Amino acid sequence: MSPPRLALVTCDSQRELTEDDRPLLGELWQRGIKAEPAVWDDPRVDWRVYNAVLIRSAWDYHLKIASFRAWLSRLDTLGVESWNPTEVVRANIDKSYLKKLETAGVSVVPTLWVPQGAGVNLENALAERGWAQAVVKPAVSAGAYRTAKVRRGDAGAQAVLDEVLVHSDAMVQPYMAEIAAEGEWSFVFLGGEFSHAVLKTPREGDFRVQVEHGGRAVGRPAPSELLTQAREAAIVAPGPWVYARVDGVRRGGELVVIEVELIEPVLYLSFAPSAAGQLAAAIADRLRARKLSTNSSRDESVDNSKKT
Repeated sequence: MSPPRLALVTCDSQRELTEDDRPLLGELWQRGIKAEPAVWDDPRVDWRVYNAVLIRSAWDYHLKIASFRAWLSRLDTLGVESWNPTEVVRANIDKSYLKKLETAGVSVVPTLWVPQGAGVNLENALAERGWAQAVVKPAVSAGAYRTAKVRRGDAGAQAVLDEVLVHSDAMVQPYMAEIAAEGEWSFVFLGGEFSHAVLKTPREGDFRVQVEHGGRAVGRPAPSELLTQAREAAIVAPGPWVYARVDGVRRGGELVVIEVELIEPVLYLSFAPSAAGQLAAAIADRLRARKLSTNSSRDESVDNSKKT
């Protein structure tokens, strides 16, 4: 019997996977899973040959959102299982999911949601909320795309918001000074269990923590009180998920959640020796369960045909 095939979904700029994801290939092959990278929007890829796909570094999905949604629908039509599941991915695309987390009791960054095309006076909005500095970004984005920090009274602040609103809904959030003071925490969950934590800091004079913007990430023991809150956020996030990353800052001993990433987050697998194996084991369990379910359905169909 041939081994199950798994596509590690990536983008054109990361065709051979990211350095952080590559250890996962070896762990999967050791478990008898034929894993290989596949670019999500490459028309040459035949998704029917895979038993399942694992979305990893599809980092340009927000730039081609209509095509990405169509690709998710195609997986559904073909019956190709996706991890995280397509319904979870769809629910995580627009950051308005933060509203549901807040309703469920999760502490999230206060956010002014501005619909595309709306006429909002940013100066007045910041003054009403008492925000001296704020971060403006699209509701659908990744990697700090079109994200900018503005100050009340800045001559160009309104133009920043208006530019975002030309293309999409916008989010305006107070600038979290804790990012510069301590950093942004990332809590990584694999196979339903906590794996490891990372602390990300921006370069001097910047507010963005992503490596491509000069940020730095280091492994850190997870503060117990923050981990408890991160776990709660992961539990109430759309699921079921195979991997999740909860990002937030520490404010007064509390985790204030910035994002719960369920689509294509960097999982910092290289920061924890067992992380790649933990994720590979979770994938192997799901493939095994899927095979048992398929065999059971096939046997039931055979039994029913005999009865008739």
